[in-house]
Amino acid sequence: MMSTLSNSLLFLPPNFQRIPPTPHVSIVNFHSRVRSRSRQPKTLVFCSTTSSEKPAPSNPTMGSDVEAVPSETDRFLSLEIEEKENGVVLDLGLARKMLDWALLVSPFFFWGTTMVVMKEVMPKTGPFFVSAVRLIPAGALLIGFAAIRGRKLPSGFLAWISIILFGVVDAACFQGFLAEGLQRTSAGLGSVIIDSQPLTVAILASLLFGESIGAIGAAGLVLGVIGLILLEVPSLSSEGSSSIWGSGEWWMLLAAQSSAVGTVMIRWVSKYSDPVMATGWHMLIGGLPLLAISILNNDPAVKGSLSEFTSGDVLALLYTSIFGSAVSYGVFFYNATRGSLTKLSSLTFLTPMFASIFGYLYLGETFSNLQLLGALVTLVSIYMVNYRDTVNEE
Repeated sequence: MMSTLSNSLLFLPPNFQRIPPTPHVSIVNFHSRVRSRSRQPKTLVFCSTTSSEKPAPSNPTMGSDVEAVPSETDRFLSLEIEEKENGVVLDLGLARKMLDWALLVSPFFFWGTTMVVMKEVMPKTGPFFVSAVRLIPAGALLIGFAAIRGRKLPSGFLAWISIILFGVVDAACFQGFLAEGLQRTSAGLGSVIIDSQPLTVAILASLLFGESIGAIGAAGLVLGVIGLILLEVPSLSSEGSSSIWGSGEWWMLLAAQSSAVGTVMIRWVSKYSDPVMATGWHMLIGGLPLLAISILNNDPAVKGSLSEFTSGDVLALLYTSIFGSAVSYGVFFYNATRGSLTKLSSLTFLTPMFASIFGYLYLGETFSNLQLLGALVTLVSIYMVNYRDTVNEE
């Protein structure tokens, strides 16, 4: 009966005046409340056995809305469907937010844990061998990925000379200084010092590009210098009158400056080359002199101790290269292209946090009270400098 009645309504002439009173049928056209832009309006037919008559519009056309009040059962069913659909939307939205945050945090997690992995495997391989392995395979992976994505290879003298200089400063010097520092200091402390590079970047950007530091940023720079001094003092006092080059914290500070100069150089390099392709090539080029130094330095891995490597050692080297360089830089560029630069800069403190946590869990590393104070002061200063960028962007 319902099917026949519903089908017959479709063939009523456009100038009908009344709907038969028994049973009363009302056509309700409403938009579904599911949060989807592509969902089309639905037409539902509510039937009731009441004998009340409701006049139809004088000259309705097919497809026009004829309002009627649904029964309580209809309301309940509609609300139940809506709640279920909204629940699905909320679940999907929560999953999407969790994925976004995982992508946002993952580069800092990989960089922090890579410090711990490098320090653990370094006695069996040598510092420069680990640095070379971290860069060369990762650079090749990034170049291959960029080529598959259709990005152009560097061309021209300025493109290649900028990439070579970028590779020397940001890859060879940075990784070389980092490797030397890791032999003499903890992964967590070294990570704190390295991630102080936004302080130097702020100064260089102000001098070279005229970017404003602001009062909060300037206070952050002063606080950062104090924090770094607190980090350095315990090491220098324990060394006594020995050379500063024996301090792991000093090597980490040099690594931070190399990274800061490399960060500023990106603008120059990107003028002549695709940034992702340039990143891959600068890793590959920067890793070659480190491999040469490893051979000349007669690192343990070069002397033939590779046969003593366990599967865990091999996995550690793969982790430093694939996740500590290729994946982390790839995800970092992905986040940057989505307009997350402010969030990325404000999450810098996560790298030393992850390095400190996993360094304590796996290597038993700890901070002295003075170093812990210096680390906290340095992290606050980094936040203050990045807060300057957040305010300017807003």
